[in-house]
Amino acid sequence: MEFGNDSKHVVAVIGAGPAGLFAARQLASSGAAVVIFNRDIKPGGLAEYGIYPAKVRMKEGLRKQFRQILEMPGIRYYGNVKIGRSGDLTLDDVRGLGFQAVLVTVGAQGTKWLGLPGEDTPLGVYHAKDLVYNYNKLPPFTQKEFHFGNRIALVGVGNVMTDIARYCIRELKVDEVIAVARRGPAEVKFDKKEMEYIVANLDQDALNEEIARVAPIMTAIGQDPQAARDYILSALPKAVEPVSATRFKFDFLASPTRILGDENGQVRGLEVMDTTLVLDGGDTRAKSLGTSHTLDADTVIFCIGDKVDEEFGLPVQWNEYVKNPDPLFPVDNLSYEAYDPEKGQPIPGVFVAGWSREASSGLVGIARKDGERGAAAALQYLQGIPPIDDPASLLARVQARLDKIDKPLITKDYLPALEQAELAEAARLGLEDFKFSTNEEMLKIMELA
Repeated sequence: MEFGNDSKHVVAVIGAGPAGLFAARQLASSGAAVVIFNRDIKPGGLAEYGIYPAKVRMKEGLRKQFRQILEMPGIRYYGNVKIGRSGDLTLDDVRGLGFQAVLVTVGAQGTKWLGLPGEDTPLGVYHAKDLVYNYNKLPPFTQKEFHFGNRIALVGVGNVMTDIARYCIRELKVDEVIAVARRGPAEVKFDKKEMEYIVANLDQDALNEEIARVAPIMTAIGQDPQAARDYILSALPKAVEPVSATRFKFDFLASPTRILGDENGQVRGLEVMDTTLVLDGGDTRAKSLGTSHTLDADTVIFCIGDKVDEEFGLPVQWNEYVKNPDPLFPVDNLSYEAYDPEKGQPIPGVFVAGWSREASSGLVGIARKDGERGAAAALQYLQGIPPIDDPASLLARVQARLDKIDKPLITKDYLPALEQAELAEAARLGLEDFKFSTNEEMLKIMELA
């Protein structure tokens, strides 16, 4: 596919998740030529590797949309190309190729930890993202080993927690899963729909005891304990039939302080600080009571969100890439312009969107909208720059630079063969969905090994 010699603005989109792909569509629909660089072989990002595996219909719907986007004549795709300080190309390399704008949509690839003593315990301490990537078959996370016990503590009470709890309850079928929350039942962040997959395993007696325990603290700041309980149990009418005897519990007003391990490097407990709730302006926050208790756990999984990759090549503050505080091209009163705080000025022509703009914010629909906003900001910027008379020469320069990388490049021409092979393997195995779990397998299918 060639863009020809018609005058066009040429934009690089780094990252091929929902934010990047929907941004690319908007840019191409507005007349720009778009080159997508993707770390993974397959496009889709968290839509492919972050959604729970059983949600096949949702994934298929998104894959269809992504195929349609990549089929647009104004879009070129390069997979298996990592951008970053330790990647195949640096961000400065990409900018130096002559793109008139760069939209960064690489998500939040960094891992956020709490910095607790014992986080480096060798066996039994994990981050949810690594596990999600593992069971969703994202190389190289498929090769990571996990040592699960039978009593698993999940730190956090959002949708990521419910996904991990679902995996532990319905796939691993462990004895107990306990969700640890620094604040109270009124501050849970999971959706009722996600709770339907695990609520049948909820220990309701234990929940009632927890609600009774924290009720005085809640009512003291104007919260309704019964309403919080009702929300947690609102998933019961559509509860999915249980497949294990796993006991699912909550431990509210508990802030993790230390992971305990044994002489073999195996987790043996999670120490948590007891907290209370106080009002701080219009917000509720947890305050230490100065006491603690220890949860009996042999696995601890942090479900606390992510942060951006500090090695990508953009300035980072508060787990996110820095945005221009006074944007020149705002969209819906939001800034999408990368910013250098040391120089006190925006980085010319570089924009961020999706989880690169706001880490761990929302699901696919939010990422899509944010990608489209990022594209709108870039298009505003491009209005002040004349288009390139010969975009084909820029694309030839990009291709020549990528040809120097000692690894296979995945263009969109190779993707149908991989998709058909995975469909055939799913049919052979009698599965709804199938993915090859290593890059080597995928490259072999595409005859690029």
